[in-house]
Amino acid sequence: MSLYNALASWFLKKRIYQIEMFMKHPEETQMEVLSNLIQMAEGTAFGLDYNFRSIKSISHFQERIPIHTYEQLYPYINRCLKGEPSVLWPGDIEWFSKSSGTTNDKSKFIPVSPESLEDTHFKGGKDMLAIFLNDNPNSKIFTGKGLPVAGSHEINQLNEHSKYGDLSAVLIENTPLIFNRFRAIDKKVALLGEWESKIKVMAKQLVNMNITTIAGVPTWTLVLLKHVMELAGIKGQSLLELWPNLEVYFHGGINFKPYLGQFEMLISSPDMTYFEIYNASEGFFAMQNDQKTDDLLLMLDYGIFYEFIPLDELCKDHPRALTIGEIEKDVTYALVISTNGGLWRYLIGDTVRFTSISPYKIKIAGRTKHFINAFGEELMVGNASAALAEACAQTGAILENYTAAPIFYNDGQGAHEWALEFSKPPSDQARFNEVLDLELKRLNSDYEAKRYESMVLQPPVVRVMPVGTFYDWMKTRRKLGGQNKVPRLSNTREHLESVLGYWR
Repeated sequence: MSLYNALASWFLKKRIYQIEMFMKHPEETQMEVLSNLIQMAEGTAFGLDYNFRSIKSISHFQERIPIHTYEQLYPYINRCLKGEPSVLWPGDIEWFSKSSGTTNDKSKFIPVSPESLEDTHFKGGKDMLAIFLNDNPNSKIFTGKGLPVAGSHEINQLNEHSKYGDLSAVLIENTPLIFNRFRAIDKKVALLGEWESKIKVMAKQLVNMNITTIAGVPTWTLVLLKHVMELAGIKGQSLLELWPNLEVYFHGGINFKPYLGQFEMLISSPDMTYFEIYNASEGFFAMQNDQKTDDLLLMLDYGIFYEFIPLDELCKDHPRALTIGEIEKDVTYALVISTNGGLWRYLIGDTVRFTSISPYKIKIAGRTKHFINAFGEELMVGNASAALAEACAQTGAILENYTAAPIFYNDGQGAHEWALEFSKPPSDQARFNEVLDLELKRLNSDYEAKRYESMVLQPPVVRVMPVGTFYDWMKTRRKLGGQNKVPRLSNTREHLESVLGYWR
């Protein structure tokens, strides 16, 4: 056994035991996390403003501290950006993850403390390897290199005290030396800022490497892999011709179902593992711990305290937030986090649905701003992605990208208008459209009610876009690479009209 396999085996046994413990004692684990967060931050500016020293219970915490959006927390973040120490979290914040979000162009700067780096982001990375290796004891991933498809933002100096960049760039800059040995792309290339130039340089480096793992957002990973295959002269064949030891793809950021067919075409192996994770600039939250199901285990000991707001409470001035012991299965909640990076009761913008409460497992439902509810249908991204995946399965289609929004007719009725880009078009477009509508009805009772005899909602209006439309559209918005994502659903037609401009 190699040194790295021996170290992995030691860590694996220790960590699997700890994961089993928080699965058995979830409420106690979360209470300990919150207690530690409050104790650590009681001397910060935020902790003094909200009198953390007097907080003795979860109810005190919830009564004392309001729910915060980014804009509401920004006055404190701005002080951190200017170099003031111990504002939201003790000590200096030297790193910030820059995120533009998916619904507007406003940049967000998320504080990244040493504790959030080590006890959240890096711990999550170690855990996904631990769980994978526990399920695959004969794995040989340490015999080759890992390929992270990182963001396209270089590290920038904010001031003499701090720096910022895409989360993946921040993580690369701070990665422990032992893990750098297994990264296929050197730091200089990984941190290149211009995406199109970067993938060409990366592809040249990757052609002659032994890649065993890949990690990244599916959309941009596909772009890179296709470049590599074309450069290697194996276009139309399996990527395993080039990388025969490839075992696992760690993915997250968007619903993977619409992209699975494309990956299976590129990597033609029944033994390939697709391992989903849920992480963001604000933290590392959940991961797949059972390959037989596609729900994600909520990681409860990462220095993040979780709360969950029922969607019918979300628009209230003082929404009711539930803790882990109060949630119910099959209900969609807006996610609220308090973290070891200094985010306090922060409304992250994601919605989740619990599939299990023993242990606590979730599926990502969508974004609090990424849904269509123009007619009372409450269509979430999870419904949309599942319906599109089924329509693809029944018509042999492979979907590249999509976005959708309501369309309003003069008689007060309306419909959902979809802009779809296929790498392999449906065998029968009319059948695809029909299955999409039927599946949305099956998955969403509110949509089904509004579609009843087309009294409120007419059948979906589907626009098939030319290949490359969404890539070009994202390029014009300067949102290529990294964690940039195509907005899927919107209550307004802003994004859809912009995309349709390429079609008309």
